[in-house]
This record gives sequence, C-alpha cells and structure tokens, in this order.
Amino acid sequence: MQLQTVVMLFSIVTAIALLVQVGILTALFLQLKRTTESINKTVNDLNTRVSPILTRTQLMLDDTQPKLANLVEDASQIVYLARSQAQKMDKVMNEATDRMRGQIVRADRILTGTLEAVEDAGFAVRRNFMGPVQKASALVQGIKIGLDVLRSRRGHRSNVHEPVEQEDELFI
Repeated sequence: MQLQTVVMLFSIVTAIALLVQVGILTALFLQLKRTTESINKTVNDLNTRVSPILTRTQLMLDDTQPKLANLVEDASQIVYLARSQAQKMDKVMNEATDRMRGQIVRADRILTGTLEAVEDAGFAVRRNFMGPVQKASALVQGIKIGLDVLRSRRGHRSNVHEPVEQEDELFI
C-alpha cells in the first residue's frame, strides 16, 4: 500500500502544483492583457496626437519642396551670372591695364624727350651765354687789375703800406 499512497500523494502534489501554475499563468495572462490594453491606449493616444503633426509636416514639406527647388535653381543662375560678370570684368581690367601700360610708356617717352630737350637747351645756354659772360667778366677783371696796378704805382710813391692791402685785395 505504500506505493499506492505515494503515487496518490505524488498525484495530489502534482495536481496542486498544476493548479498553482494555472493560477499563476492566469494571473500573468490577465496582467499581460491589462498591460497590452494600456500600451494600446497609449499608442492610440500618441497616434492621435502625432498624426496631425505629421500631416502638417508633410503638407509643409510638399509646399516647401517646389520653393526649395526654385531657390536652388535661382542660386545656380546667380552663380552662373556672377561668374560671367567676373569674366567680363577680368577682360575689361586686362584691356584697361594694357592701355594704361601703353600710355605710361608713351608718357615716359615724351617726358624723356622733354628732359633731353631741356638738358640740351641748358647746355646750349651755358655754352652760348655763359661763355661770353665769363669772357666779359674776365675782361672786366683784367681791366680792374690793370687799374689797380696803375694806382698802385702812383700810390707806391706816396704810401708804402698800400701795396700790401692791394695785394690782399687781389688775393681775395
């Protein structure tokens, strides 16, 4: 009898364990069902709140996309025009620089010719005017010395100290 009792006892313990497991699984199921309902409610609430925002965002993107495309196209055209204008400006500046360089060379030639003419004129004035003036000055100086010598001969007889002064004047 003992084996039957042990089997019966084992069957009762197993039945109780199964009932406890069923109870725990039922509780887990009910808790999971409540959690799932709560998550579904939160998701639905979030969906109702986010859906209008997403709709508005989509509308704004749909509205903005053509404007952005036009903006990019306009920017591309502005860059093209700016590049074209920069190339034209570069060409104009190169032409102006070349012309200016030519004018500077021309002005340099004119100025060089003028300076040479002024130098030649100065040389001619010195040669043609100063030469005779120096000759006339030398002639006047010679006459003055001659007069001084004549005076000194006359004055030598009367004053012995005067020739020293006259010699000093000649020296200066």
